Amino acid sequence: MNDTPQQALAAAARARGVALSALSRMLGRNQAYLGQFVNRGSPRVLPERERRMLADFLAIDEALLGAPPLVSDDVAVPWLAVQAAAGVAQIADERVLRTERLPRAALRGAGVSPEAASVIWVSGDSMAPTLRDGDRLLVDRATREIAGRGGIYVVRRGEAVVVKRLVPRGDAVEIRSDNPLWPAEHVPLTEIEVVGRATLLLRRL
Repeated sequence: MNDTPQQALAAAARARGVALSALSRMLGRNQAYLGQFVNRGSPRVLPERERRMLADFLAIDEALLGAPPLVSDDVAVPWLAVQAAAGVAQIADERVLRTERLPRAALRGAGVSPEAASVIWVSGDSMAPTLRDGDRLLVDRATREIAGRGGIYVVRRGEAVVVKRLVPRGDAVEIRSDNPLWPAEHVPLTEIEVVGRATLLLRRL
């Protein structure tokens, strides 16, 4: 038997170790708001904005909280637990946290097939102002060859994953940061693995 959205929210909050009252305040509501949703079924359905905020924070699929089924123009893109460091490199963790619902037209406009698409977080400020800490990126894992003029790519170096601007230099690559406080690097191509090209910035204002 599938959990109700109320049961799913309560379970996810317990697993994260956060009180429903704290989650209610995060939403800008009074502290009893989510307790009433879980225990009394009021409101009957969480508004989309609140549902997405909770899904993001609790790292669960929005469908568990009552999101409507995918329509024909939506694609469920895996949201990975990877934080591509725009700063100090971090160890990669490529578990799928949940799925992100994106319009098929957005993927088509970005030139990304649904099978090759994934969403990751950006962590750090080395790519500011182009990319900000907490931004999400749509990554095209089918495009791993660095374009002649360069571009922004997600790159694995050892066990760490970073997002940088890459410019090919023969058998080497120049790794640039858009933040001028971060110096450029020149490394052999053999020292990096291109995970994919960053194709679409998903910034939630």
